[in-house]
Amino acid sequence: MEKPRHNDPCPCGSGKIYQQCCAQRGNPQAASEHPATAAPDIQKSLHSALEHHKLLQSALDHHKAGRLSEAKALCQQLLQAKPDHHKALHLLGLIAYQEGENERAIELIKDAIRSNPSNPGYHYNLGCVYNAINKPDEAIACYRQALAGKPDYSEALNNLGNTLRDQGSLDEAVACYRKILAIESNSPDAFNNLGLILENQGRRDEAIACYRKALAIKPESATVHNNLGIACMGQGMLDQAMACYRKALEIKPEFAESHNNLGNVYIELGNLDEAVARFRRALAIKHDYAEAHYNLGNTLKELGEIDNALACYEKALAIRPDYAEAHSNKLLTAHHAAIYSPGELFIQHLRFAEQFEAPLKPSWRPHPNSRDPEKRLKVGYVSPDFRDHAVAYFIEPVLANHDKTQVEVFCYYNHNQHDGFTDRIIAASDHWVPCQNMLDNQLAERIRADGIDILVDLAGHTGHGRLLAFARKPAPVQVTYLGYINTTGLSAMDYRLTQLDTDPPGNEAYYSEALYRLPGKLWWCYRPRPGMPDVAPPPAIANGFVTFGSTNTFSKVSPETIVAWTEILFALPDSRLIIVGVPEGTARKHITERFAAHGIDIGRLTVYGRLSVAQFCELHHQIDIVLDPFPYNGGTTTCDALWLGVPVVALAGQEFVSRMGYALLKNIGLPELAAASRQDYVKIAVSLAGDPERLKTLRTGMRERLAASPLRDEAGFTRNLETAYREMWRKWCNGVQLQHERPVS
Repeated sequence: MEKPRHNDPCPCGSGKIYQQCCAQRGNPQAASEHPATAAPDIQKSLHSALEHHKLLQSALDHHKAGRLSEAKALCQQLLQAKPDHHKALHLLGLIAYQEGENERAIELIKDAIRSNPSNPGYHYNLGCVYNAINKPDEAIACYRQALAGKPDYSEALNNLGNTLRDQGSLDEAVACYRKILAIESNSPDAFNNLGLILENQGRRDEAIACYRKALAIKPESATVHNNLGIACMGQGMLDQAMACYRKALEIKPEFAESHNNLGNVYIELGNLDEAVARFRRALAIKHDYAEAHYNLGNTLKELGEIDNALACYEKALAIRPDYAEAHSNKLLTAHHAAIYSPGELFIQHLRFAEQFEAPLKPSWRPHPNSRDPEKRLKVGYVSPDFRDHAVAYFIEPVLANHDKTQVEVFCYYNHNQHDGFTDRIIAASDHWVPCQNMLDNQLAERIRADGIDILVDLAGHTGHGRLLAFARKPAPVQVTYLGYINTTGLSAMDYRLTQLDTDPPGNEAYYSEALYRLPGKLWWCYRPRPGMPDVAPPPAIANGFVTFGSTNTFSKVSPETIVAWTEILFALPDSRLIIVGVPEGTARKHITERFAAHGIDIGRLTVYGRLSVAQFCELHHQIDIVLDPFPYNGGTTTCDALWLGVPVVALAGQEFVSRMGYALLKNIGLPELAAASRQDYVKIAVSLAGDPERLKTLRTGMRERLAASPLRDEAGFTRNLETAYREMWRKWCNGVQLQHERPVS
């Protein structure tokens, strides 16, 4: 409620638009055209009313001009003469709000309502104050009261719709905007707001149609062009999205949001340098733009600038301490740096819980689930990755092999991408619940209503995870598994599924969850993607030299890893190195400079950017040995390389994130390819490269070796997993309290 504009509700509380009320109001109309001829008492009353009206009009004029103290003094003078003057009370309430005295504003507007309860404008403005102080339920009640007195009150319908939208009541919000359009069929704001909700519901074609209608009415709206760009981008129409953002910037060059969104388009196009420039431009315009800091951090991470990325997340959190995504990405990114000890990482995860879980714990409720230890279990899996994604490669065989007499499977899918993996996972589940449009509290209530016994998180602190739903403790037993390489930090998460080789004794101290080490040899099973090519002979036979390869995400290639690789190349002057996933531009320039600084001829490097799945698989025909990065090992890429016949050299550390390579190699009978130090890592790689017969033997038998390992025992692994679930469930039924150890400070 700033100084009223011509299309704002009038501060006088009439419920009319300002341009239709006080902006056009001249001298007040008297109760009689000839007050001098009226009876004395009536004449006195009329003169008094006229004076009051003059005072009020003067106060309104001062208010309009921004002279709040003068307006306030006149209102107080008026209230001395007439304490229940509702218009003066209402205007004082608006002034109090503008001066930051929110509780006083509420008190004054309520007094105005008591004097004139039928005025819809008063209820509307009270709702605005409640919204401003984050009391949406009270705001909604006020807007509804305003509409009860004036059903065609478009401003109240709009604000009610916006508040319902923010509360997750999307269908009710849609109804509000449609009512506005029934009243004003050419309202661009209503079309825009309706488009926003349809976009949130994944109904992007309808959203795009709404935005286009808004632009047909108001073509110079930078905001609507920006929103249309977001919807187009969601549909994968990158060229149209870029055109929309550029049009928005043509209209409004300093539109920080459009610069930010244009940066996201450049990320999708693989032009990370231009993305960085756009995010920095957005921040130059809007220094406290938390989302732009976050996006910049994500991009710098992809460029391998881990320290700078972490600094960006810190800035985003300084602006928005409740920015859960920024906090989670900060935690994930910290694993790429070698500077944090397990204890330091654990403390950072606990801080996430202090920020986001602790306020929710007082609202935790008992679970009414039947405490039958042998019942058929309702197991819920929550993931954004039931699609062509690394997590799907490992969870699909589990879902396909569950014993449905023992387990009833619920899949809560937090993404809108749909592909062949999605279809197969839907077929393997008993209940499929898209949840990307549910707020965290709504998802938690749905899980509770479904009666889930064991709820499994498959994302942790990775993108589109739903840890804030888990933080509400919707299920009696909650487990984190597969998608994240460390603790969640949440006390609501009871267990973390792992295995002895990835979490040796002593690692319990660094998890908020109780570690459940799965029986058998592995914590997952691997199903190769359809269409992977046959194993090819070692390329060294034809080339006459050994080619090493890095097939992991470039952000995992730490400075320490590059030092080890340069030592390997220095020891083998004829060898080559292929690195996949290096963005064009700055990142490629920096990595070649690093190798050159260590005396390596950059002609020995072959660098690729993004590759299709087919290209990625075929590239392994050019690689003799894959070099695993550290401290953040590969997982899926290691399995893919082994299936394609390529041996992998890894370096094992202390924590899960740096022990995945060792565990995989051990379980296919090749533990000797996992080093305990950087020096051993170099020696193993050099020794293997110097043994062409062993390279040939390993390559020829690698797929069969993996096929015969526990990695491919889908049914056996799933039985072990179900055994784990049953044991967890029995403990809950028996009231067993889990004891979580804490790190030594």
